[in-house]
Amino acid sequence: MNNRKDKLEALGKLLDIMDELRIKCPWDREQTFESIRNNTIEETYELADAILKGDMEHTKKELGDLLLHIVFYAKMGSETGHFDIKDVADSISEKLIFRHPHVFGDMKISSSDAQIENWERIKKREKGDERKSALSGIPSHLPALLRAQKITEKASRVGFDWKHVDQVVAKVMEELQEFEEALETGNNELMEAELGDLLFAIVNLGRFLSINPEEALRKTITRFQKRFGYVETRLTAQGQQINSTTLEEMDRLWDEAKEDEKSVGQHTPQKI
Repeated sequence: MNNRKDKLEALGKLLDIMDELRIKCPWDREQTFESIRNNTIEETYELADAILKGDMEHTKKELGDLLLHIVFYAKMGSETGHFDIKDVADSISEKLIFRHPHVFGDMKISSSDAQIENWERIKKREKGDERKSALSGIPSHLPALLRAQKITEKASRVGFDWKHVDQVVAKVMEELQEFEEALETGNNELMEAELGDLLFAIVNLGRFLSINPEEALRKTITRFQKRFGYVETRLTAQGQQINSTTLEEMDRLWDEAKEDEKSVGQHTPQKI
């Protein structure tokens, strides 16, 4: 691996490139915090996708893209006199040191759970009266599944939680029954509310079992796409179009794909 000098030189080179781009490239010169915000979100998802696939080469490239955005924001901040890359690095360094007194101070912490509790206490002290609720501090723009997970985690940390997984499963079944009852009414508003309750209960079940619901759903989607692709490929080989094929034939090929998947020990998603 590269030594510290090489790493610092590489970061310095990137900073120099950004300086040049803001002067000489018309597109880069025109960008603002608002104009590249959505690109930053997209790059974050691309990084998450590469990590999920276990593709380290792709992960490296996506980390580079995200690092570029951080340098870009820091450069624009320096132009307005608000902050520069040093301020950004100093800010996170100070926060890490302050929030890890068991590493950089005299505090003794014996487990990761104790560290999480202490982390939350420190964050509350940092924010002062700004955070009046135990559920404060969760960005409203997070994907709904991830936001639900964060909320249930925070509620759990103050003791608002089930004691056993059977209770959580029972809550999921209760919400499913309430959704079925809403379905019978034909009331869309009621169905939406009950579906939301069901999804929230399922997210909480995942959290209780230490299963990230966002990642679980992403993996299921990937598996579903793979199985559906198998169906399409087999139909094409038979000279058939999927939109003119019977559901029974598609079901047969789906089951065939399931059998292939079982032979290599993989989990198969249900049809939706």
